Amino acid sequence: MDRLPCVLTIAGSDSGGGAGIQADLKTITMLGGYGASVITALTAQNTAAVTGIHAPSAKFVALQLKTVLDDIKVDAAKTGMLFSAPIIEAVAALLRKKTFPLVVDPVCVATSGGKLLQDDAVEAMVDRMFPLADLLTPNLPEAELFTGMKIESREDVFLAGKLLLKMGPKAVLIKGGHADSLAVTDWYMTPGTDPIPFMQRRVDTDCTHGTGCTLSSAIATGLAKGLDMGVAILRGQEYLNLALRAGCRLGQGGGPPNHLAPWIKERARADVLASVDDLGRRLAARPGLKAMLPSGRANVAVAVPFADSLSDVAGFSGGFITTVRGRVDVVGYPEFGASVRAASLLLAARRVRPEVHCAMTLSGGGALLDALKALDMEIAWMDWEGRPEYVTGGNGSFEEWGGLETLKAHAGPEKVRALGDPGGLGREPAVHVLASDMPELIAVLREIADELAENPGEV
Repeated sequence: MDRLPCVLTIAGSDSGGGAGIQADLKTITMLGGYGASVITALTAQNTAAVTGIHAPSAKFVALQLKTVLDDIKVDAAKTGMLFSAPIIEAVAALLRKKTFPLVVDPVCVATSGGKLLQDDAVEAMVDRMFPLADLLTPNLPEAELFTGMKIESREDVFLAGKLLLKMGPKAVLIKGGHADSLAVTDWYMTPGTDPIPFMQRRVDTDCTHGTGCTLSSAIATGLAKGLDMGVAILRGQEYLNLALRAGCRLGQGGGPPNHLAPWIKERARADVLASVDDLGRRLAARPGLKAMLPSGRANVAVAVPFADSLSDVAGFSGGFITTVRGRVDVVGYPEFGASVRAASLLLAARRVRPEVHCAMTLSGGGALLDALKALDMEIAWMDWEGRPEYVTGGNGSFEEWGGLETLKAHAGPEKVRALGDPGGLGREPAVHVLASDMPELIAVLREIADELAENPGEV
């Protein structure tokens, strides 16, 4: 096996497992690195509070670091909780001749509010660690602490970045998670260049314990793999965003991001493909399916957990078609990224209702609508005529825009069982049935088929 890139984390231990050394090692491992560690402090900590801190001597911290560096080739490193001025000075003395990139996360306060940096360590952090940093990653409160200014606007962020750069780091990433905004914007700054925004959609969660540790470790792992700084930051952000969407509650306080999220997604892919194949076989063998489908091509969309792109949603490569003899055939094979329109709508719906994992395109004709009404299945109609100019009928853009806007505007989006497309020029009306999982989707389709069989109406 090829050698794994080694990432060294120099930080405190979190007995609750969500932050610190524990979060660092989980992140490094999940992203394909080998994690080595130097423990600067032991914390008695859970999701709600830090109840105690015990720090080893600065001499022993230095011994840990020297021992690792004497034997193991380190490809990148990060620092987290350094706790005291003597520990900072001991670590900085050994890192002064480093030959690898260093990410400095100037941890001061835990997510639960516990103080993780002694008062006399602030000056030592600035004087000794900042000049060694290839990237400094403060959040807004930390940037305020080290610059002595209040940050209330984008211009304040830029000024704070300039002040931090004057303290010696090669680059600064001021994280925007504490800002009140729809998106999270981290601002990347280097001397003599304009600030660069790195944006991710904000995740509505209180599972934020250890986010700074996770991001800095992810960036360090990217650098250890040889990625450019900008790419390492973007990949780190994407990993953290996914882990936040998969966040798990553990105790009475806010939980941590789910560091296993990429593995959970990958593990689910084979099962999703199998479920799509099974659905195709069931539907193709069912009498009366023709009455449920539009005259054009239809498809199904099934998402893996935490799906956020078309490549996370499976359908049939060809979809369902009706032959001239009235038979329904499944064309192609189960494939991720195959069902663009249905998948785009499903991803849009999941932004409002993340529990939805399946969608199926059905006819928008009168008989199907009567069946849905008889079954008391609420349809929310997307506004074809009211779409913005940039939204066209191709590549799933209407489904992406319409699905999101329709559910956001609905008084009770959790009650919506289907999203309707009224059609337009060259577009056949259609209804996209939503379901939380494949068994529910199959049950709904069976109900619709039975209702159509009893009351066929007019297509």
